[in-house]
Amino acid sequence: MAKKTSGRKKPAEGSALKKLIPVLIILLAAGAIFGVRFIKPPKPPVEFHEGIGYATWSKSAYLLPESDESIAELASLGGNWMSVLVTWYQSTCWSGDIHMGEETPSDEAVIHAIREAHEKGLKVMLKPHLDIIDTSDGSWRGEIGCAKEPDWEEWFRQYTEFMMHYIKIANQEKVEMFCVGTELSTSATVKGYMWSDMIKKLRGRYFGLMTYAAHWDRYMDIRFWDQLDFIGINAYFPLSKKMKPTYSELMEGWVPWVEEMEAFQKSIGKPVIFPEAGCTSADGAAIRPWEHVARGEVNIKLQADYYQAIVDTFWQKEWFYGLYWWYWGTNVHMGGKYNRGFTPQNKPALDIIKEWYSKPLPR
Repeated sequence: MAKKTSGRKKPAEGSALKKLIPVLIILLAAGAIFGVRFIKPPKPPVEFHEGIGYATWSKSAYLLPESDESIAELASLGGNWMSVLVTWYQSTCWSGDIHMGEETPSDEAVIHAIREAHEKGLKVMLKPHLDIIDTSDGSWRGEIGCAKEPDWEEWFRQYTEFMMHYIKIANQEKVEMFCVGTELSTSATVKGYMWSDMIKKLRGRYFGLMTYAAHWDRYMDIRFWDQLDFIGINAYFPLSKKMKPTYSELMEGWVPWVEEMEAFQKSIGKPVIFPEAGCTSADGAAIRPWEHVARGEVNIKLQADYYQAIVDTFWQKEWFYGLYWWYWGTNVHMGGKYNRGFTPQNKPALDIIKEWYSKPLPR
């Protein structure tokens, strides 16, 4: 006797999947719009960085043919990484109004620079900066502060939006590393739980490596190194009190700083990179290497000796994973033997870079 059926039709095979298709389309569209990755690709490997910082304070300079030419020349030096600078602004140290400025490179310009670097075989660190507009009292980003806890909460809300804006670009352009901040005040960086919350949000959206660029005398104050891939130190350590120190004196000047760094690195257990390193090509540059306004006469030899002392000191340290020379400009004719600025372009320091970047990676 045949078994009776309930009379209900058996669902067609695959109908459940068909019902999910519109949902999947909506999710994928949302991901495209908001920069969300539902399946993250693996992070790039932790490797040695032979880098140079690429910088402009212009809305459109990264878009110019001269910039493309400059990136091509940068790539020809033999390095493997390039950082791309983009700066937002705050009116004063206490205003808390984080915004784009007239000198902020446009998103189109930033994307163009990233694509040019990738096309030339370079990996990219996207490096957003926050600067102060009114510096008439000598203030700078290292003195940003808030008077009350609610003000800090608002500052971090705006700062997180600032970072998220470029995380979206970093995802879109498959940028290999992102720098979550540069040389911010001790007051800001000790807000560990606020940084932790922000970094978790960034990690939720971004697949790449992350670091922070700490000022040379404040890297031990950072409370969130455990959440990042590298300890980033902008290596403007004072090496001499002399206007014209010798190479040997520069090497001696590194000794106490290296001992301090080694002990700190051992306690944290993360590799160290220098998101910025270098000095101006002028007398006195090793006294306060972070100063943008050169205090003495042109001294291109001192800059070259300073570069040589850095590579001779750090290249073979097992915990050291590279640096980004500060900085390379968007015009290939920048620098030169009469220039007192930071750039190594068309100066003897460039020969140091070429020599070391032509060698096999140490790690």
